[in-house]
Amino acid sequence: MTPDIPGFDRVRLPGVDGVQLSAAVGGSGPALVLLHGFPQTSLMWRLVAPQLAADRTVICPDLRGYGASDAPAATGPDTYSKRTMAADVVAAARALGHDRFALAGHDRGALVAIRAGLDSPDVVTSLCSLDVLPTLDSWDILHGRSAAVAWHLYLMAQPPGLPEAMIGATADAFFGSFLDAWGGADLFPADVRAEYLRASRERVPSIVADYRASAGVDAEHDTADRAAGRRLTMPVTVLQQDWGAALGFDAARLWKAWAADLDHRTVDAGHFMAEERPDVVVDALRSLLSR
Repeated sequence: MTPDIPGFDRVRLPGVDGVQLSAAVGGSGPALVLLHGFPQTSLMWRLVAPQLAADRTVICPDLRGYGASDAPAATGPDTYSKRTMAADVVAAARALGHDRFALAGHDRGALVAIRAGLDSPDVVTSLCSLDVLPTLDSWDILHGRSAAVAWHLYLMAQPPGLPEAMIGATADAFFGSFLDAWGGADLFPADVRAEYLRASRERVPSIVADYRASAGVDAEHDTADRAAGRRLTMPVTVLQQDWGAALGFDAARLWKAWAADLDHRTVDAGHFMAEERPDVVVDALRSLLSR
């Protein structure tokens, strides 16, 4: 049996441009949308979402191109831009009757959440980012330091063809290496790890297109926002490993340039903190929702 979020219903929701998203939905009350990261699906929220559903409608979609959501062919740079993926999320929540919602994202999902907050400040009431920097800051920090921590970003930024062929030829080893390096061999139950690998193996072209967009159109969108002085206007909470100490930057300072109302927290956990320390993530989200 395929693992899923306990107590939640699995539904299909409309995104934009005819794309349908698979989402796990549970609870009742004001909406909270949780967006997964790489190389994962909405299943990553299985230890967090049921706790928050006590007083919220919790919506956990698979991003377009991931999991059981549609994975359209990338006909141009916008197909997997974070702007398009953020519009999917807004449309999906609206289909459930929620014109405004709180939003949290991990890894790739955090980049989508940030874009949603910048593009739709009247829709996103509060925002939580787990273990990323905004796109422009990530590229600035990783320049010259990428061999050990971000080689995959440069691989998937290459023109279509070779990255997809290379990753597809060894998909389980490729995706599994990130689960093991960032989480540890014992973090994921066997059925959960197998589901992450299966879902990623079946979505190589769209996952690469998502990453390729971050090296191109996403950076262009962020550059335009930075030049225009646009910032996140809603309360923002950031949970991160201490990457600043490891790579020599001030993460809180970088985030303050984007968010006026910021609660930045360094977390004693690995990258997959929603699964390693769900209690910390739940507490942070409840704190954010009360601000």
